[in-house]
Amino acid sequence: MKEWKIFLIILGIFLAFYLIPLSSPKVTNAILEAFLMAQEYAREHVLLCLIPAFFIAGAIINFINQGAVMKYLGAHANKFLAYSVAAVSGSILAVCSCTVLPIFSGIYKKGAGLGPATAFLYSGPAINVLAIVMTAKALGFEIGVARAVGAVLFSVIIGLLMHFIFLKEDKARTDLIDFKSVKQEEIKRSSFQDLLYFGVMVGILVFVNWGKDASNPVWNFIYIHKYLITGILLFSLLLMIIFWFKKHELKSWVEASWDFAKQILPLLLAGVFIAGFLLGRPGHEGIIPGNWVESLVGGNSIKSNLLASVVG
Repeated sequence: MKEWKIFLIILGIFLAFYLIPLSSPKVTNAILEAFLMAQEYAREHVLLCLIPAFFIAGAIINFINQGAVMKYLGAHANKFLAYSVAAVSGSILAVCSCTVLPIFSGIYKKGAGLGPATAFLYSGPAINVLAIVMTAKALGFEIGVARAVGAVLFSVIIGLLMHFIFLKEDKARTDLIDFKSVKQEEIKRSSFQDLLYFGVMVGILVFVNWGKDASNPVWNFIYIHKYLITGILLFSLLLMIIFWFKKHELKSWVEASWDFAKQILPLLLAGVFIAGFLLGRPGHEGIIPGNWVESLVGGNSIKSNLLASVVG
């Protein structure tokens, strides 16, 4: 099977080079759009969003008490509490759908049930404070509220569906975790220190991605000084690392963060590249004509919404 996979990959690459009509202006433009979109993603999302998220996820794996995760988000936790916490906890993070992936993976590997973890994965990018404010400003207050309420509601529904669909597999996984010596984890720092440590990392993620809003003086003041604020937070994090953590802890943290990066980053970059080739950047066309997209999903019919959901 492994040899067949290698053969098919080589065959696919060969056929692409052999058959793609590179002399066609539309094809060469689509290829250029793929590279431009990947470059834009690398500049605007990888350094400022994904890398902080990888380190947060690695910290969750190493420094969050497993017993606490299982108490509030585990498969055997109170369902109302677990789904409530999962559905709204993303509101403090300035994350997109890509950035939330490693954080979701971190809490899942730490012992969270699949249902609550999925609820967090779904709602996080939609209900963070920045997203809600920007949505309300661009599309109106009602749409902003509807987005927040709808994201929370559907995250719970989708989380419950995932829980019941994979009930047997998830139970086997969490039962195995339950038998570990969860309560015997060594506490190396106070709860306040851990809270401050995670708060600073989340603060870095939030402020370095702070957007401009000239109509709001406070918001715009933060935007003007966001790199200064981020620098202060980074310096604070450095001091915490020096004085609060041991060498083997830092090594485990970096290794866990790297594991998330090498699992997730190649898939995201490949996906962005393909999306750029197919659809192009906003205001630019890829290989698929814009009028095709408009004819298929340009309206608000059930067909348009269903097609957009499935293709997405």
